[in-house]
Amino acid sequence: MYFEVIDNKSDCFGFYCEGQIFKDLSHIDQQRYCWTYHPLLESHDQIDYVFLYCDGKSINEVCPDYLKEDWEFLNKKFKAYFKSFYIAKISLEDNCFYDMVPESFLIEYFALKVKIIEHVVKTYPKPSNYDHLIDVTKVCNNISQHKVNIDTSSLDDRIADPMVKRAKIKYNNISPYVKYDIFGSKTGRLSTVPRSFPIHQIDREYRSIINPTNDWFLEIDFNGAELRTFLALAGKTQPTIDIHEWNVENIYDGRFDREEAKKKIFTWLYGETENRKAEEIYNKELVRAKYWNKEEEVVKTYWGREIKSDKHHSLSYIVQSTFADLVLKQMVKVFKLLEGKKSFIAFNIHDNIVIDLVDSDKYLLPKIVDVFSNTEFGRFLVNIKAGSNFGEMKNIKYVQTN
Repeated sequence: MYFEVIDNKSDCFGFYCEGQIFKDLSHIDQQRYCWTYHPLLESHDQIDYVFLYCDGKSINEVCPDYLKEDWEFLNKKFKAYFKSFYIAKISLEDNCFYDMVPESFLIEYFALKVKIIEHVVKTYPKPSNYDHLIDVTKVCNNISQHKVNIDTSSLDDRIADPMVKRAKIKYNNISPYVKYDIFGSKTGRLSTVPRSFPIHQIDREYRSIINPTNDWFLEIDFNGAELRTFLALAGKTQPTIDIHEWNVENIYDGRFDREEAKKKIFTWLYGETENRKAEEIYNKELVRAKYWNKEEEVVKTYWGREIKSDKHHSLSYIVQSTFADLVLKQMVKVFKLLEGKKSFIAFNIHDNIVIDLVDSDKYLLPKIVDVFSNTEFGRFLVNIKAGSNFGEMKNIKYVQTN
């Protein structure tokens, strides 16, 4: 019932179960619980990935006290093997891990790890949003398999600037893979793990170094994601035009331009200022009362995510967490649409997804827009950009039908 993967390369897959090492996929159908997701287990729907039970805590953190001493000893020895491979310049990409470590140690180490997995299953309840978490895990794993196409030559005409020179050196020596931590923020937004490509932090002036592997990038996001999420939580109908222009007319009676109206609505939304017309439309006190428990000081979002919060931060957690999960749910839908295609999701940056699109898949654009915009809260207006690199993305005029 409980097992753990030893090596997950397709040509030397191996796992531990019930005191034995198996060097293929045999006996997997009889197994139920594993620590973390592996693509080679994709077709085995009966498997639960236990790291999702404990909000992303490491296996060291969830190890019960009575096993800690043994686990720390074996884990230290485990790491020593990796260090010796590094010193000897032995590539784990070209060799099977279980062929280079004594089987007796593997059995001892993974037997203990499986005991920790069993402890977690018996101690932590399966999260109500498990299906969502595993879907996001699979998409993020797929993203991490695609090498970011980095070409820093676009910085050469500014190389006399010391900051640009440092940036070129940095991006020439950084890992070209985007690896996400799905538990990296309390709201559910994805964050990148240390030593992976920092897609969230790259300055706009350096985005031109990121090129598609295929023909071009397609970026899609929601128009006014936070405000549209707020309207949805308040049970209101979504505007079919730009939401900030809609606010200009419906809240501010045309007295401000779009940018001024945008500043004012967010100042009201997350501040203490009063605006009777905005409250009638967005009804933030109703939303707060529905999703924030005053006595326990806990936000519980539409999808069941719980976040400790005082009153001052409650609305921002409610809205930002809900639309973070909403974006990820739509990303999963687009990922499934692209399965079997040459095009793929290159990365996610907060409220958008960027697709590495091949020309022959351009016919999918209407379907991609339809899938992404058609949410559980109704149809959201989306923004679309395209470009030959990530620094030169241009708006696409696209007539979205309801």
